[in-house]
Amino acid sequence: MYKIRQGVVESIIIASRNVHPLEFISMLGGRDRVIEELVVVPAHFGESHSSYRLDLVPFDEQIIGTVHSHPSVYNHPSNADLDSFERFGKVHIIISYPYTLNTLRAFDNYGKTMKLQVIE
Repeated sequence: MYKIRQGVVESIIIASRNVHPLEFISMLGGRDRVIEELVVVPAHFGESHSSYRLDLVPFDEQIIGTVHSHPSVYNHPSNADLDSFERFGKVHIIISYPYTLNTLRAFDNYGKTMKLQVIE
């Protein structure tokens, strides 16, 4: 099970709401299965997709996964999401509209749902 700091959850919610109706995308930083920060990277936010350039992502072994929003109520990974999960990190979060803790889900590299515990 991964843990995530409450402040990171709040940052994901705010960023997703601010970018809506486009998809938000970013990276997750942490260690020892604790997500401690939202790592903002240069990205393109689109209506049905979002992307970042890996060559612009800093080398940082504390980047452990990704996060992106779905502007719909569907928070399951698409085939494109699954492809990207395999390339980077160990934990991947999708948050869907209306962007609350209840619409946030975590997945492993294969798209299997993971438990995520919010901590202070």
